[in-house]
Amino acid sequence: MQDSKIRCSWAGNDPLYIKYHDEEWGKPVYDDKILFEFLILEGAQAGLSWITILRRRENYRKAFADFEVNKVAVFTEKDVERLMNDEGIIRNRLKVNGAITNAKLFIEIQKEFGSFSKYMWGFVPDGKPIQNQIKKMSDVPPRTELSDQISKDMKKRGFKFFGTTICYAHMQATGMVNDHLLNCCAR
Repeated sequence: MQDSKIRCSWAGNDPLYIKYHDEEWGKPVYDDKILFEFLILEGAQAGLSWITILRRRENYRKAFADFEVNKVAVFTEKDVERLMNDEGIIRNRLKVNGAITNAKLFIEIQKEFGSFSKYMWGFVPDGKPIQNQIKKMSDVPPRTELSDQISKDMKKRGFKFFGTTICYAHMQATGMVNDHLLNCCAR
């Protein structure tokens, strides 16, 4: 039977994409482990489609120590070589090294703010998700002044693969902004 729910058009008809759209995208995330997972995945996605990464998500989970930030932060050159030979992930040395660098910086932010979640949500007015009024997908911006601000701060701290567009995608994925269409079933 055909699913008759109204969804954001990007979800298409791929079951994996639909499940991600309905159950995760735009739902507020306060758990540091999940925020770290999205940081790794969004960085890997740079220049690629999200479905490409979503299809490799389980491989990333295995390759990056189940997204345990303290384990990833101490990855060695041997781990980099292991990852560069892992056909289940995007084998881009800059992205792999960036993920390890970002893990170290993630831990620094946890120490400074108590959690990465407090740091990220501290940028959002009142620490509550921004409810955008999206009538059609073309209304969704690729970046905002807020994503510019967060990205600039994170780049200043040394984060890799976290420009303003990736930052905005991270904000959408983790529910800091709700960019579901007004008539979407997942809103």
